[in-house]
Amino acid sequence: MKLTRLACLSLCLICGTTLAQPMTFNAAWQQLLTVSDKLQAESQEVIRAQAEQQAGEDLGMPSLDISGSYTHLEKPIELDLRDLNPLASLDPSSLPPALGGALASIPSSLFVTPFTEQDIFRASLQAMWPIYTGGKITAAQGIHEAQVAEKEQQLQLVTRDLFNLLVDRYYAVSVTEMLMQTQGQLVASLTEHVDHALKLEEQGQIAKVERLNAQVALENARVSAGSAKRQHEMAVIALSRMLHQQSVTTASELFMLSSQPSLPRLSQLTMTQHPALRLLEAKEEQASGLIEVEKGRYKPTVFLYGNYTLYEDDSLFSKVEPDWMVGLGVKVPLLSRDGRSGKVEAAKSALLQARYTKAQTQQDLSLLLDQSYRQLQQAQEEVVALNTSLSLAEENLRLREIAFNQGLSTSIDRVDAELKLSAVKTQQLGAKYRYVQSYARLMAISGQLDDFIGRTNGLNNFGDK
Repeated sequence: MKLTRLACLSLCLICGTTLAQPMTFNAAWQQLLTVSDKLQAESQEVIRAQAEQQAGEDLGMPSLDISGSYTHLEKPIELDLRDLNPLASLDPSSLPPALGGALASIPSSLFVTPFTEQDIFRASLQAMWPIYTGGKITAAQGIHEAQVAEKEQQLQLVTRDLFNLLVDRYYAVSVTEMLMQTQGQLVASLTEHVDHALKLEEQGQIAKVERLNAQVALENARVSAGSAKRQHEMAVIALSRMLHQQSVTTASELFMLSSQPSLPRLSQLTMTQHPALRLLEAKEEQASGLIEVEKGRYKPTVFLYGNYTLYEDDSLFSKVEPDWMVGLGVKVPLLSRDGRSGKVEAAKSALLQARYTKAQTQQDLSLLLDQSYRQLQQAQEEVVALNTSLSLAEENLRLREIAFNQGLSTSIDRVDAELKLSAVKTQQLGAKYRYVQSYARLMAISGQLDDFIGRTNGLNNFGDK
């Protein structure tokens, strides 16, 4: 017989352990949003894309750099006046002796003018500001924005997948617990029946084979009860690990709705809001931006530039060179080896791929929505149909019990009635579980997670909203 919660609490106090506080589905969902490593990983992907987007906003801003250099020349740059006209073209022999002698007496070092040292040190401040890039910067910024949207939608997809997984694991705890109760009731009932059969056998009212049949059924029921107990333990472990808790018990029970959601409305919400479709739209935007980037390679680039000398050596060349300069530059691509035309075609192909994938995804989502909706209807019909079977099984067991006690029925009939009742309870429990799973998938596909959570908060048992 199943221990009551008060009895469990007393037992835990005696043993020195604590009883896990029941957790509603909403509380479990909020816990999962906080502790899920997978969600945290996807969130970091969004943050990384946002950071790259912010970095892309600076592409159109001017750049400012400090540049320094040290250069060692083979020899200093010098100018010998004797290498320049008219001295270079003079023939000393053609000059008057007095003038030729005077030129010859001048030291050669006086004709040499040094422009630089052999070791040159320079430091300057350089600026560059692109003012027209053929649309490449704007397209690159659009790609970064679309990448953020892609990562955000990927996060939403992961969130919905985790939601469905949580529904499966959370309500698996409730289902396996009720299954364990059903098997426990079966064991208790068959134990009582075996005790009764032993007494009837001792009085000679039933044959030994009937008592053995009841005992075999009891042993099988105990095996099934042990299996149900282990399934419940594994369900609790799976949910606890998912929520990063030591042990979790559930508070929100299985439920059913009085009226089914509107399929056309679900379809409309899915086709306009599903993250998979928005993700592919973001990929389309990225492909379109990539086309613009590649086309921009055919266009000229116009930029402003400037340079200011911060430090230079004390040489004639440094004195001649201006301290600062500004200008307007243009770069026109004529021939390149980066395969611009091929990259444009590749970008167009990526755009078409995204569009075709989106069309296929729309078909897949529509099919998944229809399947989940019909599975919801099927599960509801099974629950309703099994209500009658449950009443029949309970009545059949009651009559078989009376007939067996009066010697009008065999133990086999009594045990069969007990097993049929247990089987019907198990079947109905499975149908209710599939109903909640199908409803959760519908809400996840259409993006109505809050609607599902609201129903779990407003319902504590099987019934209407």
